[in-house]
Amino acid sequence: MSDENQVRQFTVAADDDGVRLDRWFKRHLPQVGFATISRWVRTGQVRIDGKRAGVDERLSAGQVVRVPPGGAPAPRRAPPELSAEDRETAAEMVIRTTSSAIVLNKPPGLATQGGTGTRQHVDRLLDAFVDGEVPRPRLVHRLDKDTSGVLLIARTPGSAAFFSKRFSGRSARKVYWALVVGVPQVAEGTIDAPLAKQPGTGGEKMHIDKAGGQPARTRYRVVDRAGNRAAWLELEPLTGRTHQLRVHCAALGHPIVGDGKYGGQDAFLTGSISRKMHLHARRLIIDAPEGAKIDVTADLPEHFAASMEQLGFDLGASSAEPVSFSPPPRTAAAKKQAAKAHAKQVRKTRPARRSRGDARKASPRGGRT
Repeated sequence: MSDENQVRQFTVAADDDGVRLDRWFKRHLPQVGFATISRWVRTGQVRIDGKRAGVDERLSAGQVVRVPPGGAPAPRRAPPELSAEDRETAAEMVIRTTSSAIVLNKPPGLATQGGTGTRQHVDRLLDAFVDGEVPRPRLVHRLDKDTSGVLLIARTPGSAAFFSKRFSGRSARKVYWALVVGVPQVAEGTIDAPLAKQPGTGGEKMHIDKAGGQPARTRYRVVDRAGNRAAWLELEPLTGRTHQLRVHCAALGHPIVGDGKYGGQDAFLTGSISRKMHLHARRLIIDAPEGAKIDVTADLPEHFAASMEQLGFDLGASSAEPVSFSPPPRTAAAKKQAAKAHAKQVRKTRPARRSRGDARKASPRGGRT
């Protein structure tokens, strides 16, 4: 008699502590549908430590779940064959491993997930970390294809759920480095501009939509400048919208160097500065299931580091602290100057005021509509 025709008993692992019974089934017996689970629970065929349970009951590590016939685990799929080069690429990306996570430094040009015509991506390379009964690592957030830097991968289903809550709840703190064209007049501040998919682009491009967009906020700080040619920014996304940093920098009037999608030809510097994207996820600080925080930084890719050197920036000028944690101290004179620059920038965005003569011409009394 096969296992699937026998009553099975599973001991709840520490990784599943606190998970709902229905979610436990989805993790470990995904072939069993919710309707079947509900029927088993209703008829008392599923039991926890010998007692009846509800589908929403939360499990504790060490408990024993009784599963009736038909609930045998699905066979583990064999991971697709990866080439030696693929495995080397995966290994070279690793910058930190813990019991709950694998932290990668994703290179620019490598997509996070697959799509139409995209065969090589991080998700595919995660099979390099599958060994024996070790569960396949899971993506819990993503970076744009041309954005480099810190990408956290969960090692187990339980840690995936834990990290996903931290990202969705905005308790994970992320710091990006960006090289932008020109220099913002306001040295530090918050960009608050709702974003929505731009019509006619198939969802491939975002734009600012104050009426119907989703809230999007980004804190920024100018770390250094190369005259008026370019500036080095620290960016902290306070929300997680698609292409948020790229759209916000372009809206500020200073597109990210190499981001032709949102900056057009204005996004490229003359000379020997690379035309690749200059946006890098430099640092991630996030709580971990084991208790301690994961705090990791990722080195710049070659083209970004070369541009910083050519422009004369000292990488030691930034500790990559989240800008909301440690805003740089400012003198009274600096605050006054920033306030003036901000007021000037606001005036530029206001519609031009009409003169009294124009107003009289446009009034009904003047006979014009």
